[in-house]
Amino acid sequence: MIEPASLKSLKEKLPANFDDIFLLTRALTHRSFINENKHVIEDNERLEFLGDSILSFIVAEWLYNHYPEKQEGFLTKVRAALVHTEQLSEFARKIDLGPALLLGRGEDSAGGRDRDAILCDAFEALLAAIYIDTDLETVKSLVIPMLEAESDKILRNHAEEDVKSRLQEWAQAQGYPSPVYLTISESGPDHAKVFEVIAIINNKKIAKGKGSSKQSAEKDAALNSIKKLGITNL
Repeated sequence: MIEPASLKSLKEKLPANFDDIFLLTRALTHRSFINENKHVIEDNERLEFLGDSILSFIVAEWLYNHYPEKQEGFLTKVRAALVHTEQLSEFARKIDLGPALLLGRGEDSAGGRDRDAILCDAFEALLAAIYIDTDLETVKSLVIPMLEAESDKILRNHAEEDVKSRLQEWAQAQGYPSPVYLTISESGPDHAKVFEVIAIINNKKIAKGKGSSKQSAEKDAALNSIKKLGITNL
């Protein structure tokens, strides 16, 4: 059974009008618990299926309204980042979901309460349970503050990590081949190398970049190329 203290801590972070203990328990029930407790007839996988769709819609709607100037490609990528397993597991940790999970003894002893995939699935199942017991607005009241708290960080990471693919998409849209990154210099001692790279598109040198690795230098070159070319609609 769920420890009363763990359940209390979780419930304090959930919408007050969600009070169906049967649905909550099912959302917290991992399949490993079913294997060891034959009297329990259903785990949280069906709820997870529904919750995944509910969450995807909420995130898509929020992004659509929050970033009216952004194109579909940008929105799709940021939605993927917001509903990624690691991100959802962090949302689950914020509401103390792990300690309240119903796990089999083996899964529990193996660290299942802090496993990203289990937390992600349970979080989605919980959203479905809240939706069934209340309504979509109640689910939004839980999810949207989390999105708002994390979106700036995710957008920064997205911008840093995705500059090369953004530049490639722009090049392809112009009918050019993919950008080429040429290392033009390498300096410094082994523990403090500095690489300089230039981005080339359609046989034209666009912009240079520097970094402590070839990968970071390529990202810097891509970012400088995006700025130089005035690319703003990806």
